[in-house]
Amino acid sequence: MGVEALGAPRARTRPAIPPLAVDLVFYLGCLAYAVASAIGSEFYGFRVWGGLAAIGYGLAAAHTVWLWTQPRRPGLWNSRRLGLAAIFVFAMLVPLAVLVVRRLTGVDWLITPYSWAAQPEVWVIERSASLLLHNGTPYVDVTALGRAPEVNDYTPYGPVMTLFGLPRALFGGSPVADALTDARLMFGLTACVCVWLTLRLMGNPRVPVRAIQLAVACPLTALTWSVAGPDLAIVGLLLVAGALAARDRPVASAIVLAAVVSAKLIVAPAVVVVAVLTFTRLGGRALARFLGTLIVAGALFTVPALLVDPAAFIEHVIRFPAGLGVVTSPAASPLPGYLIASTGTAGRVLAFVLLGAAAIAILIWLLRRPPVTGSDAMLRTAAGLGAFTLLTPATRYGYLVYPLVLLGAMLCFRRAEGRNTIGSTTSSSPE
Repeated sequence: MGVEALGAPRARTRPAIPPLAVDLVFYLGCLAYAVASAIGSEFYGFRVWGGLAAIGYGLAAAHTVWLWTQPRRPGLWNSRRLGLAAIFVFAMLVPLAVLVVRRLTGVDWLITPYSWAAQPEVWVIERSASLLLHNGTPYVDVTALGRAPEVNDYTPYGPVMTLFGLPRALFGGSPVADALTDARLMFGLTACVCVWLTLRLMGNPRVPVRAIQLAVACPLTALTWSVAGPDLAIVGLLLVAGALAARDRPVASAIVLAAVVSAKLIVAPAVVVVAVLTFTRLGGRALARFLGTLIVAGALFTVPALLVDPAAFIEHVIRFPAGLGVVTSPAASPLPGYLIASTGTAGRVLAFVLLGAAAIAILIWLLRRPPVTGSDAMLRTAAGLGAFTLLTPATRYGYLVYPLVLLGAMLCFRRAEGRNTIGSTTSSSPE
């Protein structure tokens, strides 16, 4: 006798949300963000980006609505990727070109955010390269300037980040040379090469639409690409390091990770994840090789700059980002950690307690369910960097680009690993 005959209720299944519906909500949200940036931002670059990006997101939303009304057919015009192409053009390529040219009018270093064609990290990194060439260190002694130091005197990055400014320091000087050596182009080129290399290491899987939306089309990525860029180069290198570890190449992974941490210390939690992945896949000897290579490479990347002026190195790279420098870090986005810490001494203590609790929880997760694949590593790294960004008392909302890109990469790794891709398109939706 069947179950239904016994009077048992039928199992209820939740109806799947159509991928095009998710696309439309995503693009409309992005459109709202772009319009708000164009109208309300204090930064010139943000306003330019918002106005142009709104075109891309608007076209993507309109194309999604059009797809919804059409029968499924093959071809470019019926592909969900066409909307993504519009975003790539109008929210990334065109704003970057406009702002690189606009920067030639000379608005760097002015305390006028409404005129900045590039965010301060671009100028600071380019200056650090000039300082390295002339003084042997990318860091200035802020106590010996002959005036009160200000925030733009700081270079809150490790020595490797200076490499992105070297083209401008070596070859800049004319309008054409300055445009072609803008550090944003170096960041973008590095990010693109890293994505290509990561896909090669993964076996060139077809990238899911949802992964592109999270990692590329998201406003945080597109805006960062146009006005700043260092975080995209760093997260790109993180992807390469994770892919190398997933392909059982711990030494190469350690070298890349050493460069990443030497460029930007806040991504250090990724080292723990990749170390656990290496141990899970290859055992203790491989982990020893990984850690040994990491230490040696990290020393080679960092110690020379440290030895030239240890006090300046610590002031710029350690004290300033932690909010303990001579000048207070302006990183104060209204995220939970900052909001809690701003309530007073007790709030600051509570913020650090919550940050520590999150770190312990993620560490327990790592040890109890260690990553065994690249997608596992991407997910855990995204969780760690996301928690760090949300709960650190002094941080920027732009750092959320790290977990977003890593989650997009996770979808890509899962497809390459032959797993079911979360949020991937179904057979009823056009690609």
